[in-house]
Amino acid sequence: MHGKKHSPGEEAYRVVPARIEGGGRAVVSQAGSVLLAETVRKVGLDTAISAALAPWRKARAVHDPGKILLDVALAVALGGDCLADVAMLRCEPAVFGPVASDPTVSRLIDNLAASGEKALQAIRSARSEVRDRIWSLAGENAPDADGQVTVDLDGVLVIAHSDKEGAAATWKKTYGHHPLTAFVDHGAGGTGEPVAVLLRPGNAGSNTAADHITTARLALAQLPKKYGRGRQTLVRTDSAGGTYDFVSWLAKRGRWLSYSVGMTITEVIHEHVLKIPAPAWTAAVETNLAWMSSDLGQIRNADTQGRTAWLCAELAGHNDLRAWVLSTRSKVAFWDGRLREAVNFARRGATYTTTGTVAVLLACQEADAWSQLGAYDEALAALSRAEEIRAAVSGEDEIGGIFACQPARQVNYAAAVQLRIGRPADALRSAEDALALLTGQPVRAYGTESQIRISQAAAHLATGEAEGAIEALGPVLALSPDHRLAPVARRLNELRTGTGRPEVSGTVAGLQQAIEEFCVNSAPRHLALSPGEGAA
Repeated sequence: MHGKKHSPGEEAYRVVPARIEGGGRAVVSQAGSVLLAETVRKVGLDTAISAALAPWRKARAVHDPGKILLDVALAVALGGDCLADVAMLRCEPAVFGPVASDPTVSRLIDNLAASGEKALQAIRSARSEVRDRIWSLAGENAPDADGQVTVDLDGVLVIAHSDKEGAAATWKKTYGHHPLTAFVDHGAGGTGEPVAVLLRPGNAGSNTAADHITTARLALAQLPKKYGRGRQTLVRTDSAGGTYDFVSWLAKRGRWLSYSVGMTITEVIHEHVLKIPAPAWTAAVETNLAWMSSDLGQIRNADTQGRTAWLCAELAGHNDLRAWVLSTRSKVAFWDGRLREAVNFARRGATYTTTGTVAVLLACQEADAWSQLGAYDEALAALSRAEEIRAAVSGEDEIGGIFACQPARQVNYAAAVQLRIGRPADALRSAEDALALLTGQPVRAYGTESQIRISQAAAHLATGEAEGAIEALGPVLALSPDHRLAPVARRLNELRTGTGRPEVSGTVAGLQQAIEEFCVNSAPRHLALSPGEGAA
């Protein structure tokens, strides 16, 4: 039989409406696979794979290589473990369309295998293209809905009960294969999404850096292009990935991937950690990676770093460290929208006896979260407590450093709370007081000053003084992109959307446009889109 010329994807799966019947008549075996076949058709995977494998289709071939490969994949999903198991699809042509014979399937696999990397790259490109489309369609349910993607790398042992190709003795004294897998994390509400598998013999090492690098490359190639490098992509491994070569590859200049690598803490390591004097642990909080990550909009990274900092504080048994870490975790939870957690972290931190200004900061953070939750009495009570603590502050901020809660910062928290509870006049006075206090501080943090000026502008707008708002925001909008921190951009955006009424004046409309341009070119976007060097 001579075949006719087909266009890519022409041999698509049948459109079969899915419904449930209990009669038991005209039953189709493996009917659940209809949902898989329909998903393949809806997202365009059939046409993408067909187009990618078009070079492997002979001129007079009847069956499309892309359709054959998808049939094999469907057969595996239905429990098949060899090429001949496509027979379960062949017997239901009304559901799966024309299915190639076993010899045709075998010849295609031989041809693809002979092409090696070229065929693999074609298939990978098609999968990547379709994945990008699916994530766009998924919207808030996509794994990158928060602007970040987490890729988990891990090895797995696959037992072989006979002498299969590549099977060998494993480190667990079994026999089989030891592939290295990469899954995109879908959070607590979903399972992982497989993006890459590196086939390896059973005796392959667990901590082979070259294999981790290869798998990471394959995984990154499957993600939308914007996640191929940059801090918004987090690569996680257990202790097997804790090699110098792999971590150096992840952190290479121009690649700038975030990473979290596990470490096995043995009893010996634990004993030596406990011998480190408490003051030596201050660097864990003073550098405060979690604080800086949240300023750059990397909330997931900040959360991971906050948990790590808590472990350091607990090991040190240092109350000031504990309080500062809980303050950091309260901040991260607040900007992540987990307001109840923000309150709880702040309250936990307040239970420790501390020196310096951390207790003031914790009370202010509690007030901030309460006001956002609409609990105004609790917010005002927390502000009053912050004032009482300020009066009793003793000792230097040895740990807080540049993150210490200076008076200007405390008053700005009050201004933000006053705005939320509907007291714009009080908020305006507080913001002006905060700016005056800021000029007398030895260290003038541009992030704090920006927050104060945003509070001042919001108060002006709430009292109908658009010109005052523009004047207040002038220095903020003039910040260079590297100084446009995520919390600042977020508050500005809230200010912009809050002025989005139809009757806004031309002055306010111009301010909205300026804020939008500021947010588009903020520090997190500037970092994520930086071309860097050596991204290969």
